[in-house]
Amino acid sequence: MPQLLELVEQLTTPAIRWIQFLNEIAGALCVTVGFAGAVTALVQAHVRRQTANFTPIRLAFSRYLSLALEFQLASDILITTLKPSWQDLGRLAAIAAIRTALNYFLSGEIREYTNKMDFAEGSPRSPAGVVPQKGG
Repeated sequence: MPQLLELVEQLTTPAIRWIQFLNEIAGALCVTVGFAGAVTALVQAHVRRQTANFTPIRLAFSRYLSLALEFQLASDILITTLKPSWQDLGRLAAIAAIRTALNYFLSGEIREYTNKMDFAEGSPRSPAGVVPQKGG
């Protein structure tokens, strides 16, 4: 039985490392694409002299950052599955807590600004994101 476990470990470890690497790449791509889009939108806004409100640009970039955080957290979880020590588990817990908190506050900010933009465009929404019903 121990030989079977060693064989399974030898087969799965490279696969897990590749998946972990792909998650890191996906996270980096999200940041890169979001950054490129934000910079492009900022330059266009300055050229058009429409610099009064950068909220849509921030929202778009925030969405990319939020997705990147998810990919990076997945990467950390995968790498910790390979022979984790208590130190590795503690590190993962700290990283997961920090990234989850960042994502929570980032998502809240996205929701808040989206609601403000919807309201400004004439589509009022409740804080829960539900359009109020007219009539009873």
